[in-house]
Amino acid sequence: QVKLVESGGGSVQAGGSLRLSCAASGYRDRYIRGCMGWFRQAPGKEREGVAAVEGDGSTSYGDSVKGRFTVSQDNDKNTLFLQMNSLKPEDTAMYYCAADPLLCLEGWVRREDAAKDLDTWGQGTLVTVSS
Repeated sequence: QVKLVESGGGSVQAGGSLRLSCAASGYRDRYIRGCMGWFRQAPGKEREGVAAVEGDGSTSYGDSVKGRFTVSQDNDKNTLFLQMNSLKPEDTAMYYCAADPLLCLEGWVRREDAAKDLDTWGQGTLVTVSS
């Protein structure tokens, strides 16, 4: 059974840091799984792309997190990380991990409708940043 499990969310004050993890399991083949990325959804807002590791190993970020967040993978490429620094209250959201071949495409995670056609999602981990 294909599964994505996020962890690492929590409450932090503005300016603080958190590190999220997403463990992928159940895939017979990494190429079937595709690439992995992070999204977030705040109450009353659409789900937006945050960051992804693309097919050529490069990384892509949403404008609102560029320079503050860093996405990476472990050597086996089964775990995706998101290091979040200089957190702001507007970063408060449920953060979701996704896996899909579309995320391998250059710049996909930055698209306004990036989340729409993705197949596999984790259950989410909540990040709350207080001022």
